[in-house]
Amino acid sequence: MDNETINLTISCSPHVHSPDNTRSIMLDVVIALIPAMLGAMYFFGLRALLVMAVSVAACVAFEYLYRRILKKDTTIGDCSAVVTGILLALVCPATIPYWAIIIGDFFAIIVVKQLFGGIGCNFLNPALAGRAFLFSYPVLMTTWPKIGTALHLIGSNADAVTAATPMAALHQGTLPADRLIDCLVGSVGGSMGETSAILLLAGFAYLLVRKIISARIPVSYVATVAVIAFLFPQGNDRLVWTGYQVLSGGLMLGAIFMATDYATSPVTKAGQIIYGIGCGLITMGIRYFGSYAEGVSYAILIMNVSVYLLDKIGTPKRFGYVKPKKEAEIK
Repeated sequence: MDNETINLTISCSPHVHSPDNTRSIMLDVVIALIPAMLGAMYFFGLRALLVMAVSVAACVAFEYLYRRILKKDTTIGDCSAVVTGILLALVCPATIPYWAIIIGDFFAIIVVKQLFGGIGCNFLNPALAGRAFLFSYPVLMTTWPKIGTALHLIGSNADAVTAATPMAALHQGTLPADRLIDCLVGSVGGSMGETSAILLLAGFAYLLVRKIISARIPVSYVATVAVIAFLFPQGNDRLVWTGYQVLSGGLMLGAIFMATDYATSPVTKAGQIIYGIGCGLITMGIRYFGSYAEGVSYAILIMNVSVYLLDKIGTPKRFGYVKPKKEAEIK
């Protein structure tokens, strides 16, 4: 190799390159949410589209303004704010006023996400934290419009026809008037994105095929809920009771799209399984013993703060590692 110069690039690990980046992953999540978004518009009309549009616009605007004012790099191009806006809208009633969803967006983006350093640095799921904050207005967050009701596009929906959700009946230990098939296809009351389990499962299948998420967290979460419901049916038929507990409320939406958030869920396999089981246990604890009929949001938020510990527990042993002997053992 006379007179030949070889230029080597030295860099830190990891050295595996992937075509995936934050933007592509977030776009895949948006695509996976399209069935639920279309379902929300079908069941609740154009009002659902406007609520989602306002939520997305507010999230993007808050992130852009915050980073611009603090002279930080603009990150709205990664589309994470878009995902937060969609998810927050989907976990709210279609009758929520626009000003209220904007307040939730502010809390999710500024307080939960940006004040902790931006994407990847937040320890709580922004959309769920925004929803929890919006329960400062409990009437707004628990007024469920009846499917097919014509909702005002602008202004108040105080005169909208309301309907009880399946979770309200389950909380009283009775079976809902709605059939299981209604919970599956979505013709029941509830938040905009949680009514149809089959549409959420379609998004789940897409995320699995694209390898955006693994099945460990959703499956362990839903399976834990199903096992507890089957073992403790509160005097009802075990299988029917279990079916309602699994298909009703925000379980599917939370297990698939919220609990699997990269920044707020464990990265180790064992940690993910324990995390899913913990979410299921807390969810059923709230549903059975709490004053609130649903427990998915708070279960995930509680488990979010345990992620660091779960990753410590689930960290695999390094290959070839031999634990050093203590000084007493050597003597």
